[in-house]
Amino acid sequence: MHDTMPFTPVAVTVGAGHKRMIASLFDMHEFLTEFPPSRRRLSYGAAVKACEAARAGEISPEAARDALITFAVTAGILWPSAQPAVSVKPVARGQGGYAA
Repeated sequence: MHDTMPFTPVAVTVGAGHKRMIASLFDMHEFLTEFPPSRRRLSYGAAVKACEAARAGEISPEAARDALITFAVTAGILWPSAQPAVSVKPVARGQGGYAA
């Protein structure tokens, strides 16, 4: 088995504001096994099959990672790769420190 073979980590949302990094086939298998059955879709089955195929050495870990990303996107749990930019603009202040 190739469980410990690493791949480029995938960040997924696992709760309100919490992310989980999946960086190996073992992590992927554990995450998919724990994923709530009520939230599973067709892409879940494809991700599970890809994970098992990669663990058996039939496909590359990166191919399994791609299936995980597809599942995460369709399930709405893929952590955004770029954090939103916050823009701060200076405000002219009047007397007393309040915006004029």
